[in-house]
Amino acid sequence: MQAVTFDSFGGPEVLRLAEVPTPEPGPDEVLIRVLASGVNRADLLQRQGHYPPPRGASAILGLEVSGVVDSVGDGVRGWQSGDECVALLSGGGYAEYVAVPAGQVVQPPRGTDLVTASGLIEVAATVTSNLSLVGLRAGETFLVHGGTGGIGTFAIQYASGLGARVFATAGTPRKLELCRDLGAADAFDYHGNWLAALREATDGRGADVILDVMGAAYLASNLDALALDGRLVVIGLQGGRSGTLDLAKLLAKRASVTATGLRGRPVEQKAAICAEVVQLVWPLIESGRIKPATETRYGAADAAEAHRHLASGEAVGKVILTWT
Repeated sequence: MQAVTFDSFGGPEVLRLAEVPTPEPGPDEVLIRVLASGVNRADLLQRQGHYPPPRGASAILGLEVSGVVDSVGDGVRGWQSGDECVALLSGGGYAEYVAVPAGQVVQPPRGTDLVTASGLIEVAATVTSNLSLVGLRAGETFLVHGGTGGIGTFAIQYASGLGARVFATAGTPRKLELCRDLGAADAFDYHGNWLAALREATDGRGADVILDVMGAAYLASNLDALALDGRLVVIGLQGGRSGTLDLAKLLAKRASVTATGLRGRPVEQKAAICAEVVQLVWPLIESGRIKPATETRYGAADAAEAHRHLASGEAVGKVILTWT
């Protein structure tokens, strides 16, 4: 089979199509013939050498795919050859075939184009698992950074659907307007004083829950932005990995800081999260209450261009590789 590979860490130019062995499904695994692969910032970090795959995972990039079942391993029930599916992966998605634990394979939302579906499950699993963890409730105030990325566009809609009052940050007037169109009460330019704008919009109270992809660069500001009993969830490190936390301020606000990752979780946890996505998210997509993000598609041979586009800051929504 063909897969997007790289022989050394570096820029997008290291990516190339190559012939690699086709995997075989092991016990409790499903072999998927891939139609499309979601592209995520984690893939860029792995290509650069900053995000190694978990022990035992494929070294091939790619954390989510859509396609059809090719074959199943011993012990798998409910799937047969030809079934359409999407899957959450620990790696291996930039390839024509991938073997996945059966609990991480689900049917796509009804009525959603199968290529589009390749970009849904990773963001849905990330957002739903984290907002469930911190217990975002109706009537609370929610802030997401990077409101027009894959995570952000989904989080705005999902949090709005939960009944939260949603705010977002983004970097251009066009992106700020998109956040509002998706359901944000307002959106703030992160080049400016977004913290002051949030405080003004909330009468000085701040946000009950913040979902953050930036990490260290925003740590102090995020703490300042939290309301009393607020919860900060860090899910990305685009702004660095090491910061200073004012514990006195954290105590005074009775606030909490949580950092979670999805990729390295045990198979059982990932299966439970995928089941939660099917239960909570797919009906919202099928009813039109959550609309799939704007997407940019590239052929698998153009994976380097896909990475350049995602890294450029110009990308809105999801970037997808297609294998047909």
